[in-house]
Amino acid sequence: MGLLYSLLVGGVAGWLAGKMMKGGGFGIILNIILGLIGGIVAGWLFKELNINWFNGINSILADILKGAIGASVVLFVANLFKK
Repeated sequence: MGLLYSLLVGGVAGWLAGKMMKGGGFGIILNIILGLIGGIVAGWLFKELNINWFNGINSILADILKGAIGASVVLFVANLFKK
C-alpha cells in the first residue's frame, strides 16, 4: 500500500508541477518520477529552511503540495541546464 500511495501522490505532484511550470510535464511515467524526486527534495528543503507549513493539513494533501513544490524546484533546475 505504501508503494501505491507513493506512486499516486508522485503522479499527482508531478502533473501539478508540470502545470505550474512552463512545458506541461513529461508524460505520466516521468511525472511520477519527478513527483517522487520532488517529494524528497521538498522534504529536505523544508527541513533545512525550518518550514513547517503543512503540519495542520490532511496528510495526502500536504504530501501532494510538498511533492509539487519540490518537483517545481527540480524542473526549474533542469531547465537551467537545458538551455
